[in-house]
Amino acid sequence: MTLQDVFELLVILYTVSNLASMGLELNLHETIKSLRSARLVILTLVWGWVVGPAFAVLLTKVLPLAEPHAIGLLIFSLAPIAPFLPILIRKARADMNFSAALMPLAMVATVVLLPLMAPWLIKGLTVSAWSLAKPLIILVLLPLVVCAAIKVYATPVADKLFPVVKKLAGISTLVMVGFTLVFYFQDFIRTVGSFAIGAEIIFVVGIALASYQFGFGLKQGQRSAMALAMATRNASGMFAAFTAFPNPDPRMLVMILLAGPVPALIALPLARFFASRAGKAEAGGAA
Repeated sequence: MTLQDVFELLVILYTVSNLASMGLELNLHETIKSLRSARLVILTLVWGWVVGPAFAVLLTKVLPLAEPHAIGLLIFSLAPIAPFLPILIRKARADMNFSAALMPLAMVATVVLLPLMAPWLIKGLTVSAWSLAKPLIILVLLPLVVCAAIKVYATPVADKLFPVVKKLAGISTLVMVGFTLVFYFQDFIRTVGSFAIGAEIIFVVGIALASYQFGFGLKQGQRSAMALAMATRNASGMFAAFTAFPNPDPRMLVMILLAGPVPALIALPLARFFASRAGKAEAGGAA
């Protein structure tokens, strides 16, 4: 068994357990209710799969990125919203009901749009749209849908399964982090001094502030939720897509691996800032 085989097995365990955990705690009633908002759906799709990818393309033109780093950044731009978004929403005192629809909407949109847009954005890409879509359907969409169905039709079973699956997701995440740090440490070191990390930081800060500033009629708590959603990235979706690449360059993998820590380090202080703005908005409303 090669190093790549072990990594792909870890990707499967990490992705399936995290998406299953999300499905088992999904409040489908609140999600469907929130999805009735055309503004929420349109803005999520525009910020996530129009503005975000366009911004990433601009960064690849402006910054002297190595080609594998540039490809990684484009994949990075096509998978918004991390599973830990609810934690940030609570810290930001943002709209939880609004955010309830963001995650499942983003997961489904990622499965559909990433395979369609990646071959268009990445010039010379030899991987077909179906090759990218297949692991996303199997590893991302299927666990989410199956576990969401269990939550709806067998709630007691879902409640018993959730702690076990949640713990498995946490363990698989730690194993994945440990594995990549040990076996890809040199590749991480090589990014120091390049524009790879800086490109992700600029992307995350830019898309978060833009989506917050231009709310297009959203309330303050909804703008905060949208900005934090766009600031975070769905590593599960990126890992699933990564498995479709034959003999991928480790530098592309590094960009995907950074999709966890880089957005998190930016989103946490942003959540605190949005919480302070929420306090001022509440004080203004009370006055």
